[in-house]
Amino acid sequence: MKDKTRVNAKIIAREVRLVAADGKQLGVVSISDAIGTARESGLDLVEVAPNSSPPVCRIMDYGKYRYQQSKKHSHKKTVDVKEVKVRPSISDHDLGLKVKNMLRFLGSGNKAKVTMFFRGRERQRPERGMQVFERIIGIIGDQYNVEVKPKLEGNRITMIVAPK
Repeated sequence: MKDKTRVNAKIIAREVRLVAADGKQLGVVSISDAIGTARESGLDLVEVAPNSSPPVCRIMDYGKYRYQQSKKHSHKKTVDVKEVKVRPSISDHDLGLKVKNMLRFLGSGNKAKVTMFFRGRERQRPERGMQVFERIIGIIGDQYNVEVKPKLEGNRITMIVAPK
């Protein structure tokens, strides 16, 4: 993450609207006066609103500000949807392996999408596919939420499972 915030001598405006460290408005001052005021207080002059006229600068501890921003963004957890593909004529061992992978995805906080494609003559017996999905739901039990129940859409059946 590249920081594009201008600090101290990197501010290019001639005049800035200055805000003190306590939030008090100090008015429009020249850039040299603003940098001098920031140095007297032992803090940095940071441009917080570069697009306004004149730009708004605040006196603050820039290192502490960057640390707080990094902490604010580090708490975000992205949830991915991992896909597991199965076939209508899947064996018990292969289904167990697919479910094991699905449980690994769910254990790490992601959602799992189970997809089954029908090819050729398999399309005439979608109930076999539904039986496979019932077996999957039986294996995972009540430990996980089935967000989207298995449903037939054209030549495929999909189901989405999420951790509780």
